[in-house]
Amino acid sequence: MTRRAYGWMAAGGAVLMVAAFVLAATPRGAVMAASEDVRSFDGMKLAVETRWHGHDQHIPMQWLMSGVAGLYTHGGVSRMRIAEIDHLPSRIDGADLEAMATAEMGAGWQRIVRETSREANEQSLIYMKPEGTRLAMMVVDFDNGEMDIVQLAIQPDQLSRQIRRWEHGGDHPGNDNHGE
Repeated sequence: MTRRAYGWMAAGGAVLMVAAFVLAATPRGAVMAASEDVRSFDGMKLAVETRWHGHDQHIPMQWLMSGVAGLYTHGGVSRMRIAEIDHLPSRIDGADLEAMATAEMGAGWQRIVRETSREANEQSLIYMKPEGTRLAMMVVDFDNGEMDIVQLAIQPDQLSRQIRRWEHGGDHPGNDNHGE
């Protein structure tokens, strides 16, 4: 083996050790909640693709977007996943979409928003579920043959602190005083 191969093996071993340590230190309930949310997200995506014969458009490097959102909000947003499904009918019945979402989401999710246009070419559903100090959120948005499904976890207290900081001249991209 070459030096490079040994280097990659060592790096891979280090990553596995860190992952094992993080999983061991994570409370079991948090891991279970995250895996349930993944099933809800994947189930919703698959149900839409199957029912209306849509095509999921792969969004590259979602893990990076989720990480940047977490860093930017100082932990206020995490576990973000996004699916964009194209080639759907131009109109979808709101009751059908809500029934499907309710069936796929599973226990604990509560719909907090349902908006349907008169023409049935625009639908929005927002669901939330408490997870200890966090809230899981799932947004299903249909617009003229395209559906976006977004799942994320928010830490309301941290997000609120960050928003107040931005409102009062803190460091955010549109502010030139950088918190001064």
